[in-house]
Amino acid sequence: MNYRILLPTLALTASLSASAATAPTTLTKGVLRIGMEGTYAPFTYKDEKGQLTGFDVDIAKAVAAKLGLKAEFVLTEWSGILAGLQANKYDVIVNQVGITAERQKTIGFSAPYAYSSPQIIVKKVGTFAPKTLADLKGKRVGVGLGSNFEKQLRDASGINVVTYPGAPEYLADLAAGRLDAAYNDRLLVGYLIKSQNLPVRGAGVIGDAEPVGIAMKKANTSLKTAVDRALLQLKADGTYAKISRQWFGQDVSKP
Repeated sequence: MNYRILLPTLALTASLSASAATAPTTLTKGVLRIGMEGTYAPFTYKDEKGQLTGFDVDIAKAVAAKLGLKAEFVLTEWSGILAGLQANKYDVIVNQVGITAERQKTIGFSAPYAYSSPQIIVKKVGTFAPKTLADLKGKRVGVGLGSNFEKQLRDASGINVVTYPGAPEYLADLAAGRLDAAYNDRLLVGYLIKSQNLPVRGAGVIGDAEPVGIAMKKANTSLKTAVDRALLQLKADGTYAKISRQWFGQDVSKP
């Protein structure tokens, strides 16, 4: 399942640019409606001025621009975000949606645009330093409802899984001592430690890097083709690298 977004040749780039004039089918002509949480820093969140920002926001805007469409954001809780796609509330989801075999049965995905690994998060002060999911057995662990991370914790068995609408809620409970640990994306952990001064620290990194993609209706093949083309163009012209370095200081498009 690990496949990469490859840099196109110059000839392919020219061909893609020439074919980009035809806009894909969307719910509203000329508009790309984009579903995301808006509470999941550094991917989608509101800054101190109330403006929506983040890595996924920048990627979504850049993709929409390549498609010649106006980006329109629709904010919703993670627990209902996939159902909202199926209910035609938006054309795509750009919100670190993991590409899994189970989801691919009913949802279409772009080629991966980022990779990361799950990581255990614990309080900054303390001696608890879990390295594996087995170390979390019998512990209260906070996680986002309906996420890949929740499934991984439940599959591990023996863990007291406590679900939340989003990361801010369970990280607050972790900092307050109401949880023993939390479980989320490694990139998120690094960002929180660096930028928000939360009293948490990263512990064990679990498994291999996993791909995330732009989710869309499985039947909308024209949109998938166009989004994949746009991602290739963003890689080729350096836009993706610029966005990735701004948020993480590294290229996160590769495992």
